[in-house]
Amino acid sequence: MSERVVVIEHEVGAGLGFFAGWLEDAGIGYEIVRPHRGEAVPTDPGAGLVVLGGSPSAWDDDGCAWLPDVRRLIVGAVESGVPTLGICLGAQLMTIACGGTVERGADGLEIGLCSVELLPEAAGDRLFGPVAEAMPEPEAVQYHYDAMTEVPPGAVRLATGSRYPNQAYRLGESAWAVQFHPEATAEIFMSWTAEGELADQDVAELDRGVKEGEANLQAAWRPLAEGFAAVVRERLTGTP
Repeated sequence: MSERVVVIEHEVGAGLGFFAGWLEDAGIGYEIVRPHRGEAVPTDPGAGLVVLGGSPSAWDDDGCAWLPDVRRLIVGAVESGVPTLGICLGAQLMTIACGGTVERGADGLEIGLCSVELLPEAAGDRLFGPVAEAMPEPEAVQYHYDAMTEVPPGAVRLATGSRYPNQAYRLGESAWAVQFHPEATAEIFMSWTAEGELADQDVAELDRGVKEGEANLQAAWRPLAEGFAAVVRERLTGTP
């Protein structure tokens, strides 16, 4: 088994962000695979698997020919107990791959700094329990048109929101899906708004909100990354 976490990146500009430093600080190495540049999706998820976000829809196999391979990789990781984290598009790919439903969001684009409501089940979770202790009412960066409308069978919902109810869930003991972007820095978010078609949005206000909230974002979501790193370490060493 590889001692490195496999990271699937779907497009330039949607990288690891904060997670790069947070995983490194926790002693977790990683290998970034970029199928959007022609790199092959591996069949081995390594010591852990992180599937990042991006602008494609989770069902856009024609536009992004690597998505079926990513979904197969996710299923294999989940079934074998490899620590897995899906972020935004990654979460939606996990949802479809594992029997849930993803659709175009009926309530439109969710974007900017948004409140995330932690559910009672979050308190005892390996990733979200530390978040609840650090920031009981966290905010998170959002940027998505599609939504997880039905979570996979057996999934435990961990967070909800006012616009879209399925914001985070755990599947089994070591797989998590988050609709929002705990990895996104203000710089990354502003690169998305600069490139997006957002004529009906106050982009300057969206950017300002994320920039001003960046310290709280780090305080809220670093514990999630550290929790994931702890799960990976436990699988590698057999000890917490």
